[in-house]
Amino acid sequence: MNLICCDLEGVWVPEIWINVAKKTGIDELKLTTREISDYDVLMTKRLSVLDQHGLKLKDITEVIETMEPLEGAFETLNWIRERSQIIILSDTFEEFARPLMKKLNYPALLCHSLEIDPSGRISDYKLRQASQKKHAVRAFKGLNYRTVAFGDSYNDTAMLKEADDAFFFRPPDNVIKEFPQFDVTRTYDELKAKLNTFLKG
Repeated sequence: MNLICCDLEGVWVPEIWINVAKKTGIDELKLTTREISDYDVLMTKRLSVLDQHGLKLKDITEVIETMEPLEGAFETLNWIRERSQIIILSDTFEEFARPLMKKLNYPALLCHSLEIDPSGRISDYKLRQASQKKHAVRAFKGLNYRTVAFGDSYNDTAMLKEADDAFFFRPPDNVIKEFPQFDVTRTYDELKAKLNTFLKG
């Protein structure tokens, strides 16, 4: 049996933190796992910036609720779901993802969660598991699934290495240069062609 695993942001929806940065005018929030490979360093910086500017969970979710899936994402995801099981493995948080999952017709999602204090401030984040993308793919393989994975950032590369087959989708040049072993797709048509080859293999 086949199983498709993939990232969320940059694949099906825009980068959440970049949109928050644009809305608030706080450039420091534009940094993502495309630029900083250490997720703990990145999140610690983000939470510090939120505190500096007095931003709370509701300020972030208000931005997220205005976001839409990338053009063609909804149709492509439905195309995949008609042909195979797919699970989105993301380093976002349940509290952020809910509005976006509704707009994608609720695909399966495994991600992390936030700790919110009584004032609505994001006080901390809770990883479901360190390197959860890699461990999820490894677990699926242990259940005798043949896996393919795709994503766009540094935090996807462990998942890609663990999968039976893998490729990038719209990665930045620095990630392509550092991980030349993975093919690159840039459109949903290219993505579907790669998946077709895998599913027929």
